[in-house]
Amino acid sequence: MDTDRNAGKLTMWFKDNTMRRLSVFLLFYLCTCALFSQEDLMDLLDQDSVPEINYATATFKSTRIMNGHSVERMPAGQLDFRISHRFGLLSSGPYEFFGLDQSNVHFGLNYGITDWLMLGIGRGTYEKTFDGFAKFTCLRQSSGARVMPVSVSLLSSVALKSVKWSDPERENYFSSRLSYVGQVLIARKISQGLSIQITPSYVHRNLVPTELDPNDLFAVGAGGRIKLTRRISINAEYYYLANPKARMSQQIYDPLSLGFDIETGGHVFQLIFTNSLAMIEKGFIGETTGNWLKGDIHFGFNISRVFTLKE
Repeated sequence: MDTDRNAGKLTMWFKDNTMRRLSVFLLFYLCTCALFSQEDLMDLLDQDSVPEINYATATFKSTRIMNGHSVERMPAGQLDFRISHRFGLLSSGPYEFFGLDQSNVHFGLNYGITDWLMLGIGRGTYEKTFDGFAKFTCLRQSSGARVMPVSVSLLSSVALKSVKWSDPERENYFSSRLSYVGQVLIARKISQGLSIQITPSYVHRNLVPTELDPNDLFAVGAGGRIKLTRRISINAEYYYLANPKARMSQQIYDPLSLGFDIETGGHVFQLIFTNSLAMIEKGFIGETTGNWLKGDIHFGFNISRVFTLKE
């Protein structure tokens, strides 16, 4: 009887241990399967998810920094109506109301053909000039799936001055009224409050005042924007003219502009202090005669109003 009882106990102990081991094995197996299944699911989710490209926006608040173009362009279907004023010299004194009695005006229309291409036309009182341009954005600053450190736009413009000939008796050609500009706009938004731009520029004038003046001008522009508040920023812009200025028929200075951007709804106001009277590239790059150090400073402003013509 004792032998049978001991044998029964041994059998029960063996069965209990076997069940425990089997349970542990099954639990380990199920945990392993669940772990690998979870990893496989995460792998599938990673394969299905597409990394995002984050583009930099509002590098500048307007299509102009001050006088010159910024890397920005109008989105497709939006029209930018621009009015620009440059008054006389602040140093002209109270009799001329510090230059406000004199006014130089430019009107412009800029339209976004696509999100990458903008066309513009304008007319200004400076030499009664008509102008047109095309601006194409070929690179956009981005992070994430595709990293691009800068935004790059290409600008090509033509200007036609319609002022009367100084000597109508001589043989004058229509082509002599034309000038051309090519620029590469390279900008980077360093932070939410700081943006900079470099602008290599080429200007060709079909007709120049004298033989001393070159038809081809080469310049490099630099501009920047520092955000002060949500709607106000301080801007600066400078163009260095590489051609020897001392050899030209009149004294030419590099254009320097300082001012503020003020955004109010659909408007952007730019308040500007500059030594240049012209508001197109041909004029302010190669024909600036004012000297900041002598007080040859013009106050002016740009007003931009955006209309959505196509959704």
